[in-house]
Amino acid sequence: MATKKTSTSKKAPVKRSSAKRPSPEKSASSSDGVSPTKKTRGRSATAPRAAAHRRRSGAEIAECAASEIRGLTGREVESVTSMQRADDGWSVEVEVLEVARIPETTDLLALYEVQLDDNGDMQGYRRVHRYVRGTPDGG
Repeated sequence: MATKKTSTSKKAPVKRSSAKRPSPEKSASSSDGVSPTKKTRGRSATAPRAAAHRRRSGAEIAECAASEIRGLTGREVESVTSMQRADDGWSVEVEVLEVARIPETTDLLALYEVQLDDNGDMQGYRRVHRYVRGTPDGG
Protein backbone atom coordinates (compact mmCIF):
# COMPACT_ATOMS: atom_id res chain seq x y z
CA MET A 1 0.00 0.00 0.00
CA ALA A 2 1.21 3.45 -0.87
CA THR A 3 1.30 6.02 1.80
CA LYS A 4 -0.09 9.47 1.20
CA LYS A 5 2.10 12.39 1.91
CA THR A 6 0.32 15.26 3.53
CA SER A 7 1.83 18.66 3.44
CA THR A 8 2.02 20.35 6.71
CA SER A 9 2.74 23.90 5.84
CA LYS A 10 2.61 26.48 8.52
CA LYS A 11 0.70 29.65 7.86
CA ALA A 12 2.45 32.89 8.60
CA PRO A 13 0.95 34.62 11.61
CA VAL A 14 -1.25 37.62 10.80
CA LYS A 15 0.17 40.79 12.23
CA ARG A 16 -2.31 43.05 13.87
CA SER A 17 -1.56 46.65 14.49
CA SER A 18 -1.69 47.90 18.00
CA ALA A 19 -3.34 51.18 16.95
CA LYS A 20 -6.95 51.51 17.98
CA ARG A 21 -9.58 51.94 15.33
CA PRO A 22 -11.75 55.02 15.74
CA SER A 23 -15.21 54.31 17.00
CA PRO A 24 -18.11 54.97 14.60
CA GLU A 25 -19.24 57.91 16.71
CA LYS A 26 -15.88 59.65 16.36
CA SER A 27 -15.50 58.94 12.64
CA ALA A 28 -18.79 60.73 11.88
CA SER A 29 -17.30 64.09 12.80
CA SER A 30 -13.83 65.37 13.42
CA SER A 31 -12.55 67.29 16.36
CA ASP A 32 -12.94 70.63 14.56
CA GLY A 33 -16.70 70.14 14.10
CA VAL A 34 -16.54 69.90 10.30
CA SER A 35 -18.53 67.12 8.64
CA PRO A 36 -16.54 64.17 7.33
CA THR A 37 -16.27 65.51 3.77
CA LYS A 38 -12.94 65.88 2.07
CA LYS A 39 -10.94 68.75 3.40
CA THR A 40 -8.90 71.11 1.32
CA ARG A 41 -6.58 73.41 3.22
CA GLY A 42 -8.82 73.56 6.25
CA ARG A 43 -12.08 73.89 4.30
CA SER A 44 -14.55 71.24 3.34
CA ALA A 45 -14.82 70.39 -0.36
CA THR A 46 -18.49 71.31 -0.31
CA ALA A 47 -17.83 74.92 0.64
CA PRO A 48 -19.73 77.50 -1.47
CA ARG A 49 -16.47 78.92 -2.81
CA ALA A 50 -15.55 75.57 -4.37
CA ALA A 51 -18.61 75.65 -6.64
CA ALA A 52 -18.23 79.35 -7.44
CA HIS A 53 -14.94 78.83 -9.30
CA ARG A 54 -16.38 76.41 -11.84
CA ARG A 55 -16.98 78.16 -15.16
CA ARG A 56 -20.32 77.35 -16.80
CA SER A 57 -20.56 76.27 -20.41
CA GLY A 58 -22.50 78.21 -23.03
CA ALA A 59 -25.25 75.58 -23.01
CA GLU A 60 -25.62 75.92 -19.22
CA ILE A 61 -25.79 79.72 -19.48
CA ALA A 62 -28.47 79.45 -22.20
CA GLU A 63 -30.51 77.04 -20.06
CA CYS A 64 -30.22 79.40 -17.07
CA ALA A 65 -31.57 82.29 -19.18
CA ALA A 66 -34.46 80.21 -20.56
CA SER A 67 -35.32 78.92 -17.09
CA GLU A 68 -35.33 82.44 -15.58
CA ILE A 69 -37.63 83.83 -18.31
CA ARG A 70 -39.92 80.78 -18.05
CA GLY A 71 -40.17 81.32 -14.30
CA LEU A 72 -40.74 85.08 -14.51
CA THR A 73 -43.25 85.18 -17.36
CA GLY A 74 -44.89 81.78 -16.93
CA ARG A 75 -44.78 81.41 -20.70
CA GLU A 76 -43.31 78.76 -22.98
CA VAL A 77 -39.78 79.39 -24.22
CA GLU A 78 -39.48 78.73 -27.95
CA SER A 79 -35.70 79.03 -28.29
CA VAL A 80 -32.52 80.80 -27.34
CA THR A 81 -31.76 82.89 -30.40
CA SER A 82 -28.41 84.38 -29.43
CA MET A 83 -25.89 84.72 -26.66
CA GLN A 84 -22.92 86.98 -26.35
CA ARG A 85 -20.18 87.43 -23.79
CA ALA A 86 -20.45 90.76 -21.96
CA ASP A 87 -17.95 92.56 -19.72
CA ASP A 88 -19.53 91.25 -16.54
CA GLY A 89 -21.18 88.03 -17.76
CA TRP A 90 -23.52 87.09 -20.60
CA SER A 91 -26.26 88.66 -22.70
CA VAL A 92 -28.74 86.06 -23.96
CA GLU A 93 -31.78 86.56 -26.24
CA VAL A 94 -34.71 84.22 -25.61
CA GLU A 95 -37.77 83.84 -27.87
CA VAL A 96 -41.03 83.34 -25.95
CA LEU A 97 -44.55 82.38 -27.04
CA GLU A 98 -46.66 85.26 -25.69
CA VAL A 99 -50.06 84.40 -27.21
CA ALA A 100 -50.93 81.10 -28.90
CA ARG A 101 -53.32 81.43 -31.86
CA ILE A 102 -54.85 79.25 -34.54
CA PRO A 103 -53.24 78.85 -37.00
CA GLU A 104 -49.83 78.75 -35.31
CA THR A 105 -48.37 81.02 -37.95
CA THR A 106 -50.25 83.89 -36.30
CA ASP A 107 -48.88 83.27 -32.77
CA LEU A 108 -47.58 86.32 -30.96
CA LEU A 109 -43.91 85.94 -29.98
CA ALA A 110 -41.57 88.13 -27.97
CA LEU A 111 -37.80 88.42 -27.81
CA TYR A 112 -36.34 88.94 -24.33
CA GLU A 113 -32.79 90.01 -23.56
CA VAL A 114 -31.44 88.47 -20.35
CA GLN A 115 -28.25 89.57 -18.59
CA LEU A 116 -26.51 86.87 -16.54
CA ASP A 117 -23.32 86.88 -14.50
CA ASP A 118 -20.63 84.22 -15.01
CA ASN A 119 -22.36 81.88 -12.55
CA GLY A 120 -25.64 81.99 -14.52
CA ASP A 121 -27.45 84.21 -12.02
CA MET A 122 -29.81 86.71 -13.65
CA GLN A 123 -28.84 90.36 -13.33
CA GLY A 124 -31.73 91.75 -15.38
CA TYR A 125 -34.01 91.24 -18.35
CA ARG A 126 -36.21 93.20 -20.76
CA ARG A 127 -38.58 92.55 -23.62
CA VAL A 128 -36.87 93.81 -26.76
CA HIS A 129 -39.41 93.03 -29.47
CA ARG A 130 -42.91 91.61 -29.94
CA TYR A 131 -44.05 90.18 -33.28
CA VAL A 132 -46.36 87.77 -35.11
CA ARG A 133 -44.71 84.45 -35.95
CA GLY A 134 -45.69 84.46 -39.62
CA THR A 135 -44.30 87.90 -40.48
CA PRO A 136 -41.02 88.19 -42.36
CA ASP A 137 -38.07 89.46 -40.26
CA GLY A 138 -40.24 89.32 -37.14
CA GLY A 139 -41.69 92.74 -38.04
